[in-house]
Amino acid sequence: MIFDAFLKALGQMGDPRFRRILLIGVGLTFALLAGVTWGVQLVLPDTVSIPWFGEIGWLSSLLSGFILVSMIGMSMFLMVPVASLFTGLFLEQVADAVEAKHYPQLPPANKVGFSDALIDSLKFFGLLIVVNMLAVVIYLLSALMAPIVFWIVNGILLGREYFQLVAMRRLGRKGANELRKKHRFTIWMAGFLMAVPLSLPLINLFIPVMGVAVFTHIFHRLNKNG
Repeated sequence: MIFDAFLKALGQMGDPRFRRILLIGVGLTFALLAGVTWGVQLVLPDTVSIPWFGEIGWLSSLLSGFILVSMIGMSMFLMVPVASLFTGLFLEQVADAVEAKHYPQLPPANKVGFSDALIDSLKFFGLLIVVNMLAVVIYLLSALMAPIVFWIVNGILLGREYFQLVAMRRLGRKGANELRKKHRFTIWMAGFLMAVPLSLPLINLFIPVMGVAVFTHIFHRLNKNG
């Protein structure tokens, strides 16, 4: 079911309506990463004193000279919170495009107000940041296993957020909560498979928007099966 949802989402890339949303999402993501990279460059001191190495004065110049490489590198760490924030921006448009193509028999969904979706996204974003800050110690102690721990933790959080917001369009908050709790393992697995490519440079630019499409398919399959 999960892989079928991913394949259907990939298969819709050529849909003009879907492609437009995807390009806007990638453009905004790229702009955000560029802004963060520029901000880091702005606050980075001219020289940094490191024990045994003395003063290093080339960090800012290095970031300036390799701005694109720096931005790609930073995306490996920033794309999970970016994916969390962007659900509030693209949820309705992506879910509508998916349903228009694959579920045309459905009645119109209850619109989740932009402000409500954005508030929910910000709440999940805050939870994401707090949990990851608390998990830093686990990441450091797990050494080579740190990426897997990172994917597991963020897979739980992203799966919960994406499914919850998609399901609320059809079932309301209470119904979405009940369905999510009933199928939490499936939702976590889908979130895990979403968190992994979010760590891959360039590929991760497409995942925040694509994730909404994937969870729209997963929701309809789970809701149909009860």
